[in-house]
Amino acid sequence: MNYTIQASQRTPALIIYLIDISASMNMLMEGRRRIDVVYEAISLAIRQMVFRSTKGNRLTARYRIAILAYSDDVYDLLNGVKGIDEIAAIGSLPDLTPKRFSDSAKAFLQAERILQAELPGMQDCPAPLVCHMTDGVSTGDDPEPIAKRIMSMSVPDGNVLVENIFLSDRLLETPIQDPRRWKGLTHNTPLQDEHAVKLRNMSSVLPESYREMLFEADYQLGEGAVMMLPGTCPELVSIGFQMSAATPVR
Repeated sequence: MNYTIQASQRTPALIIYLIDISASMNMLMEGRRRIDVVYEAISLAIRQMVFRSTKGNRLTARYRIAILAYSDDVYDLLNGVKGIDEIAAIGSLPDLTPKRFSDSAKAFLQAERILQAELPGMQDCPAPLVCHMTDGVSTGDDPEPIAKRIMSMSVPDGNVLVENIFLSDRLLETPIQDPRRWKGLTHNTPLQDEHAVKLRNMSSVLPESYREMLFEADYQLGEGAVMMLPGTCPELVSIGFQMSAATPVR
C-alpha cells in the first residue's frame, strides 16, 4: 500500500466529491459567497485534471469523477460516475445552489455505496479518494463511523483516501500567513473547534506520492500532514481541491 499506481486510461483514478450546500454557504469569504469560492475551486481542479489527461490534442479518461451535493438530501450532480472526457464535453459543472441543512452522513453513505459498486473493478487502479467540503456541523447522524468504514476499504494500491476541507475562521490558534509555505495539519496540531477535531479524525494521512505532486506545484506540506485543509481563504480552498487531484499520472 504505497499509493504509487499511476492513473491512466486503463487504470483511471476515482474521485468522489461531497459538497455541503447548506444555507451557511451563502456567507461571504473575502467579499464572495462561500459557495462561489468552492465552485471556482472545484472547476479549477477539474481543468487541471483535463490538462493532466491530455497528450497532444487527445484527452484520455485518466480520472473518473462523481459529485454529490448535499443539504437535507443528496443530489448527484453528474448522474453517476463520469470520465473526465465526458465532463470536459459538458463544458461546465452544474450550478451549486445553497439549500437548508447539512446532513453529511447521507452524503458519506452514498459515497460508500458508489465505492462498493466500483472497487471490484478497480484492483489495478490508484486508490480512490473521497473529498468532502463543509462549513459546519452535520445536522443529521454522525458521519464519522461511515467515513471510518470508507477509510477501511482498499485496493492493492492502498486504502480509500478521505480528505476534508473545512471552511471556518476558528480552526487554528494563529492564521496561516503563506499557504504555499504552510506545512499542513498533523494529528498533533492544536485545533480550536470540536467539529474540526472530528473532521481530522475522518481524514487520511497525505501519501508521499501526493505530497511530491503538490511540492511540484510549489506547496510545501510536510511529512505526516493529514488530508484536511482549513478553508480560511480562497487559496486554501483551492489547495484542498488541488490535493484531491494529485494522483500520480502516467
